[in-house]
Amino acid sequence: MVDLDFEVVDLGPADHPTEGEQAPDFTRPLVNEEYWNDASLSALLDRGPVVLVFHPMDGAFPSTYTWNEIRDRGWSEFSPTVVGLSISTPYEHKRFIEERGIDHALFADPRNGVAEAYGIVNDLDGMAGIAEPRPAAFVIDAEGTIQYAWAATEWPEFPDYDAIEAAIDAL
Repeated sequence: MVDLDFEVVDLGPADHPTEGEQAPDFTRPLVNEEYWNDASLSALLDRGPVVLVFHPMDGAFPSTYTWNEIRDRGWSEFSPTVVGLSISTPYEHKRFIEERGIDHALFADPRNGVAEAYGIVNDLDGMAGIAEPRPAAFVIDAEGTIQYAWAATEWPEFPDYDAIEAAIDAL
């Protein structure tokens, strides 16, 4: 048996949008290695499909692991735009992008409103009034229709990256 340095937490099922449904639109600061500005999901979709990856706060090991996996798989070469989203501020995202060598932009959503719209809020134990999105991934076609949806049911849990790549290939 593996001795974990953390406790696995049951998050229960999420009430997120599923395949065939429209992705909820939103506008938040979108941060890259140089700057940030307000951007909407619909504006990204005007350029083509989007892979939207929700992750915990920057610096948390699941975020680091997720973005290392995305980097190692070469997702910056995909034709869909791959973007992340967490409760971290634009300043934290800029530092995270620089420190981890992330080749993707990250939406900043400190009030967790996008996670609420997507039904994937994770209230953090022991932190009154603090919530973040549970890990989740959505492959969204250019019309805004979700082609693949996954949300964690326990923490930590990671998406099936092969299934996401298969959904991308099917676009």
